[in-house]
Amino acid sequence: MSFEVYSLPFIAFFLIRYLRKTLKIYGFFPEWDEIFKKALYAIVLLFAIEIIFKINYITVWIWDALFVYLFWLTFTKDEFYITRTVMVAIMPIVIISYVEDISKVIGADFSKRIDNYLEYLYPFAFIWLVAMLVVAYKHRKNYDKEMQRKKEEEAHNLMMAEKKAELEFMVKERTAELTRQKAELQHTIDELHNTQTQLVQSEKMASLGELTAGIAHEIQNPLNFVNNFSEVSVELIAEMASEIKKGSMTEAMEIAEDIKDNLLKINHHGKRADAIVKGMLQHSRSNAGHKEPTDLNALADEYLRLSYHGLRAKDKSFNAAMETHFDKDLGKVDVIPQDMGRVILNLFTNAFYSVNKKKNLNIEGYSPLVSVSTQRISSSGKAGLNGSPQIVEIRVRDNGSGIPKKVLDKIYQPFFTTKPTGEGTGLGLSLSYEIVKAHKGDLKVKTKEGEYAEFIIQLPA
Repeated sequence: MSFEVYSLPFIAFFLIRYLRKTLKIYGFFPEWDEIFKKALYAIVLLFAIEIIFKINYITVWIWDALFVYLFWLTFTKDEFYITRTVMVAIMPIVIISYVEDISKVIGADFSKRIDNYLEYLYPFAFIWLVAMLVVAYKHRKNYDKEMQRKKEEEAHNLMMAEKKAELEFMVKERTAELTRQKAELQHTIDELHNTQTQLVQSEKMASLGELTAGIAHEIQNPLNFVNNFSEVSVELIAEMASEIKKGSMTEAMEIAEDIKDNLLKINHHGKRADAIVKGMLQHSRSNAGHKEPTDLNALADEYLRLSYHGLRAKDKSFNAAMETHFDKDLGKVDVIPQDMGRVILNLFTNAFYSVNKKKNLNIEGYSPLVSVSTQRISSSGKAGLNGSPQIVEIRVRDNGSGIPKKVLDKIYQPFFTTKPTGEGTGLGLSLSYEIVKAHKGDLKVKTKEGEYAEFIIQLPA
């Protein structure tokens, strides 16, 4: 029995087992595992048949065909890439066996001559086999290292992907939480805005309530004039009719002139009453007004008296002196009348409250005094300087209790008040400050605790 009878089955068995193990280790195409398993059983069975029935002259071609198929499989299928070095290692032995088988078919003489050459090639084939197996081993090791590197890289990428997914999930959760918080904050801001609007309107209505008594007092005077002059005019008309009947046209014309004067006075005082009512309506409006040229002297004088009579309506025992020092050359200033009137009214109300509070201390020789003055000055502070930017000042001063230094920097803060609970909202000065700032002006204060307080409104002329 020739060498190939033993060598080819063992080589085939080794090769199939190697392919199966390699594919299993690297996880390539598991469907091949069952095929190679059956092939191993077939090789063992075929080898046994060869030995028992001595039909190697038939089975040798089966081995050759098997090796040709394995070579084709290894070099055409990418999944067998790792086994190609081993296939190259056994290739010389398989080729020698194949040449030997073909020579036998050609003839015995030819086969004998070829065998003489092939016997010398077998040692080289085995040397080649050993050398290539060593190369295959090293190649396998390098491949294992590369696979290990790839696995570690894949594991790292998988870990990074998981961390990225986790971070994205956390970001989504955080974004959702921030969105929810934003919605809650926006809702809170909207509620605060609505509450502020309501409080501002309440402050306006509160100041309007303080004005009611003063308005009633102020409007009573022009109404009294209207009533009186209308009654006199009725009497004069009756008297004029009597003179006309007598034929005394001169007397009748004189009476007509008196009636005309009375009607002019009625018209004047009617307009005065109308102006007071319009001012009250403007003060109560919640919407923003428009700037218009306004006589600040008249505005300050009107609200001074309204505020004073409003306080007297609450406390009949209250009394205070009032002084006015108006600049006759002040001219009209572009302001929103109802807003600026609200600022002046608030300053007067605070001033009268302060002097009344000090009066109740029963200080000997104390006489309450509230004064208001207006003046047009240059931006440098000099009065009557032409050719430089002009500003208008309105000063409201009282000789009341003054403002303590410890709270001086808080007086413009919303809801801050030194008045007892229920007597102030804490919005008066803060709203006044905002209104003056909206007019591009400034609201300053000078004070000395226990002696006086003076608020200065400065507006661009």
